[in-house]
Amino acid sequence: MLVRDAMSTVVLTIGPAHTLRQAAALMAARKVGAAIVHDPDAGGIGILTERDILISVGQGQDPDTERAHAHTTTDVVFATPAWTLEEAARAMAHGGFRHLIVLDRDEPAGVVSVRDIIRCWAPARQQVPA
Repeated sequence: MLVRDAMSTVVLTIGPAHTLRQAAALMAARKVGAAIVHDPDAGGIGILTERDILISVGQGQDPDTERAHAHTTTDVVFATPAWTLEEAARAMAHGGFRHLIVLDRDEPAGVVSVRDIIRCWAPARQQVPA
């Protein structure tokens, strides 16, 4: 199975000036664990995850004043839609992260998460008798 079969194609994109509280609210509303951070001035994209927000709050930083750009991972490993799920899982395990931005022709095409991979690999849920 390929990344294109598992990835979410509707992704949350935020700007670098969003506060962490704004990012967290948008992530919660969309039920996603990561947002792509697009910074047109810096000329690139990064990723902000739930973990990044938790680390900031755990360090006592104010989510109403902390900006996404200060917590964005910019040294990102990108997947392509043609990667196998095994390649994506290996990259995540090696890098210690749970989300990959998927690029198609240098443009964000989606995000694949550990949850997406597990969903594809796990057998379909069966109804448990009451």
